Amino acid sequence: MRQSCEWLAIIAIAAKLISPATAASNLLTEAPDLTGFSQAGLDRVTEMLDREVGQGHLAGAVMLIQHHGKPVYYQGFGVRDPATMAPMTRDTIFRLYSMTKPITSAAAMILVEQGKLKLDDPVANYIPAFANPQVATEKTGADGKTYLDFAPALKPITVLDLMRQSSGISSAFTDLGLITQLYLKAGLFDGDFDNRDFADRLARLPLAYQPATVWDYGHSTDVLGRVIEVASGMSLYDFEKKYLFDPIGMVDTSYYILDPAKAPRIAQPLPTDRIIGNETISDPTVKRKWESGGGGLNGTTGDYARFLQMLLNGGEIDGKRVLTPETVALMRKDEVAPATDVKPWAYYYPGAGFGYGLGFGVRTGPGDDGVPGFVGEMAWGGAAGTYFWTYPDRDMVMIFMVQTPTQRGRIQPILKTLIYDAIVK
Repeated sequence: MRQSCEWLAIIAIAAKLISPATAASNLLTEAPDLTGFSQAGLDRVTEMLDREVGQGHLAGAVMLIQHHGKPVYYQGFGVRDPATMAPMTRDTIFRLYSMTKPITSAAAMILVEQGKLKLDDPVANYIPAFANPQVATEKTGADGKTYLDFAPALKPITVLDLMRQSSGISSAFTDLGLITQLYLKAGLFDGDFDNRDFADRLARLPLAYQPATVWDYGHSTDVLGRVIEVASGMSLYDFEKKYLFDPIGMVDTSYYILDPAKAPRIAQPLPTDRIIGNETISDPTVKRKWESGGGGLNGTTGDYARFLQMLLNGGEIDGKRVLTPETVALMRKDEVAPATDVKPWAYYYPGAGFGYGLGFGVRTGPGDDGVPGFVGEMAWGGAAGTYFWTYPDRDMVMIFMVQTPTQRGRIQPILKTLIYDAIVK
């Protein structure tokens, strides 16, 4: 406990030494165009994030608000690394975790446009081990004991199912009962495996639901990463780099950070805030074979802003087109009930008022989740606290970059509300 208090005191001191205004001088390099925003409202955002760091809840953070492709608000708070006390700067690299999913989904849609992949293709066309999946249903016997009943899948898992999280492929992250125990005992993460190994391991397990019936937040996008490799003949990273990262200028986005010069730029959480589930937060400097399409990327605020702006622009940025407007519109289409027959499961992470498109949540009702917003908003986050949301009809991008597994759920709705309130309606 004493060590924890000492760290909190150090961060609080750093917050005073590195004021938001000082940090902002390293981030926002031109006078912002505040059209559409209230300066007083943005000041309240600054006060809130300054307070979060000052009270020792966060080591540091970066907040970007972008309007018409230009930053309106781009400030750093606290420190990049509690060990070095280096301040936040625009080149800080963050673990994106599930904010990888929209990128993997966009990469898959590039293959669709190339004619190498179809949304209605059975996944077994690319990964034969998924040819005859079994579905496990937990039941209770006459003796009162629970057991798993197995039945063949009624339809094949499709590429679309992977993208909209309706494949039935589960995970060990959320307790669904006996089937979760199977996932826990399967050794999914044993050894130094690659995307092929991981997909084959998942294929040996039963599905939690019939395909195309339930939104289940499992390993669907990881399997999609392997489909991309098979369809393209390239590794997942090599394909993304050639057809997405390089064309739109995502120069610091990768699965691992092997350049020693970049390692000090990695954002680190407080020493007391480094557990995600039952695991310690990942170390991007340790190279592994696995390139997780569901949660393995690392990147900067600026890189991710270029990706989101590309989507808001209908698939292009700075004259470089990677997707057609029709494809982006398809990605933004709600794929969860009542729009389709896919029902939300018990742990529906997009939340009330949100549907789910191809890789991210899409808002279908303003304020239904208790947080204000505009219909059409695209949003998603990562387990280490990173979060984005956009208002496409207003050409606005908001990105919150932070590394805090424990505080993200509390901070995000407060932050979203403050920024929504700062918008001139």
